[in-house]
Amino acid sequence: MPSVVNVIHHPVIETKMTELRDVSADSRTFRGLLDEIASLMVYEVTRDWPTRPQIVQTPLQKTKGRVLARQVTLVPILRAGLGMVSGILRMLPDARIGHLGVQRDEQTLEPISYYAKLPPDTASSEVLLIDPMLATGGSAVACARFLKDAGVTSMRFVCLVAAPEGIAAFHAAHPDIPIYCAAIDRKLNSKGYILPGLGDAGDRIFGT
Repeated sequence: MPSVVNVIHHPVIETKMTELRDVSADSRTFRGLLDEIASLMVYEVTRDWPTRPQIVQTPLQKTKGRVLARQVTLVPILRAGLGMVSGILRMLPDARIGHLGVQRDEQTLEPISYYAKLPPDTASSEVLLIDPMLATGGSAVACARFLKDAGVTSMRFVCLVAAPEGIAAFHAAHPDIPIYCAAIDRKLNSKGYILPGLGDAGDRIFGT
């Protein structure tokens, strides 16, 4: 199935995205908004996940409900992806968390891997690969490739802001993985930053 970009349009998300972009937002405000937006996005990201029936005892009688059919694994791309974890966990509290460390060489803009740790049986779970920004696409492409090599077959990439260049690069490498974002911005500048973007999401999250 060809990859698609799913832009989540919602007035509450759009309001919080406007506040998140504001250069005057300090790290505490930025972290809080990022957390809230990530949480709100979960409803659309998981809309068509498979479920299975489960019998539950209500105060009056037994009835049949439905629950997620598969284990969920969140894989933030270090370090900025960590800023989205708690918001997603609020909606998916039983999810496990893996970590992939990839940083961008500021000269070549190519990804450099420095850390990888996944929960057992990640390959059999629903995987959300998360990072606030999809800029050049290098880090996301490399991390998705790592997860595929680990046996993952059901994966979605979740970000807040995507650049057309990053979308094109990700689709070229992984046409089978859908992208979910809150906004598609105009373009990248000469240093590989998204315009208008959010600035450096990692620096704004951690105050560095």
